[in-house]
Order: sequence, then C-alpha cells, then structure tokens
Amino acid sequence: MPRRRKSSALDDMIELVSMLPWWAGAVMAPICYLLLHAWAVRVAAEMIAKPQLTSGIYYALGSVGQYLLPFICLAGAAMSAWRRHQRKTLADNVSAAKTADVLEGMSWREFELLVGEGFRRKGFQVEELGGAGADGGVDLVLRKGGEKYLVQCKQWRAYKVTVQVVRELYGVMAASGAAGGFVVTSGRFTADAREFAQGRNVQLMDGDALFALIRSVREKVRDVPSRAAEGKPRIEPELVSNASAAPACPRCAGQMVRRTAKKGANAGEAFWGCGAFPKCRGTA
Repeated sequence: MPRRRKSSALDDMIELVSMLPWWAGAVMAPICYLLLHAWAVRVAAEMIAKPQLTSGIYYALGSVGQYLLPFICLAGAAMSAWRRHQRKTLADNVSAAKTADVLEGMSWREFELLVGEGFRRKGFQVEELGGAGADGGVDLVLRKGGEKYLVQCKQWRAYKVTVQVVRELYGVMAASGAAGGFVVTSGRFTADAREFAQGRNVQLMDGDALFALIRSVREKVRDVPSRAAEGKPRIEPELVSNASAAPACPRCAGQMVRRTAKKGANAGEAFWGCGAFPKCRGTA
C-alpha cells in the first residue's frame, strides 16, 4: 500500500480523533471548550491581580486552545462520520455488483476501507493504520476474542502478490505476537506465496474471496432488520444443532454437534465437533 504523505501535528491530531466513533469527537468538543475557557478566564484574573510572564503564556495557551481543541475534535468527528458513510457505501456497492471486477476501479484508500468494513461486519474491531511507519506495511489491526490479527492490503490490478509480501507480514506477526494475519488483494497471488502460507496462520484473500466475503456479510446485515420487524428472535441457522443433519465424526464415527470457535482466526465461526469431546477431538 502506498505510503501516506507527511502530515502536520494538526493533521495527526485530527486523524487520531477520527479513529474514535464520530459521537465521541462531538462530545469531546464542548467539554474541551468549557474546561479551557474556564482556565483562560481564571488565568486572566490572576494576570490582573499579579502580572507575570508565565501567566501570560498560560493565558495565550488557554485562549487559543479553547477554540483549537474543539475544532480538532469536531473535524475528527466529521472525518469519522464521513469514513463510516464511505465504508458503508463501498460495501453496499460491491455487494450489489455481479462480479469481483468492481474492485479494480477502486483507489488504494477505498480498497483499504472496504477490507476494514468487511472484517468489521464479521465482528472484528478494526484499527486503520494505512501502512504508515515501520510496521511492515500493516494496514489494519483486527481484534476479536482477545486475539490480535494483522492485515496487509494490496490494491494491485496488474501484478500478483509475491511470497516476499507474505513473508514480511509473517515476520511482523511473530514480532508483535499476533495470532494470525491476512493478505488481501484485488488481484492474485503467486504459487510461491500460496505455498508459503500453507500450514501457517496467514490467510490469503484474492479479489474473488474478498468479493464473496462482502456479499456474505451483506446478506447477514440485511437479515437483521427483517427479523426484528417480524418481532421474531434472530437465530443463526448455522449455530443450531441439527441431529438429523449432523455428520459422523471422522475419528470415532460418533454423532457430531454444532459448536462455535472461541479463539483463533475463526473466532465466532461455527464448526462441527465430536459430541464425545474432550475424549474425542474430531472436527469437520
């Protein structure tokens, strides 16, 4: 992912606030104003009673800060709200498309937002880094079930992602103690890259896989309000144990039951587990 341009301290502060929910920045703005305004008034009174150089400096900081910090909070809140709208629009447009070709017309920033939204709808907490800094090009940090996962996005239309990219992410994962990682591209991966990822906790997602992810989570999002409108509890079919449809355990031939993964990259996902667990650890 391309490196971001160098930004000023003001830009960095706005960017920091934009990582919060939009309403958090909106709430922080009046609080900052009231606190700094009260401080500036108090310092002004002290200056009149006993003029000092330090009081003048404090008054200047308070006078400027009472407007500057609320501006930063509001600007960050607006950016957060815009990104939220942009992520939703991107995901909706992709889910409405017929093929994964829709990914090819995106900018790298739009692609990163789309990937983050896809994981967000899968239940992950998403932190956007943008590939900036000495972090091996990591664009997103995911958290779920107490585990951390790293994501590198590659909006490459004409090139295949090489094994070097996967190796770099794997090294950063080991150094940061991440439970797993994802390399997501709108294109394809080389055979060496796929071979390296085999047996390691790195998942490779090409354009078709990302397209399928966005469409699948979109279907789940659509399903929620329809059930709520009917006044019926929302039940995930894949989480319901169905004895008649349960497969036989590949280890002991016993009946399997539907379980939900608690940890790892598949945390929250359903799978078939042997009913004799922990004596038998067969899965399907």
